[in-house]
Amino acid sequence: MKTGLVSILKGKFLVSGDAPKNWLFIVFASGLATIMIASSHAADRKVHQIAALNEEVQELRSEFVEIRSRAQRLKLESTIRASVLQAGLGPADTPPHKIIVSPTE
Repeated sequence: MKTGLVSILKGKFLVSGDAPKNWLFIVFASGLATIMIASSHAADRKVHQIAALNEEVQELRSEFVEIRSRAQRLKLESTIRASVLQAGLGPADTPPHKIIVSPTE
């Protein structure tokens, strides 16, 4: 046990007879670690993008609700009447007359 640990610490497995096989495994493990780290960073980047887009959606939704309520207030009869009075128009004093068109035969 002690000799095995000492040989690992000295790095004899990297220069012994079957060293190319060990080097290939180390390169393979390093490549897998690099791919895993890159994948993790890409996933984190996506999470941040999703959070930013969700925040933007909430802002746009609140702006939509605000504009819709403002439009509803502008469509009220009292608001329209006030804006028309400022233009110099008012309600009619006489009621409208019904026009009856008789069919011509």
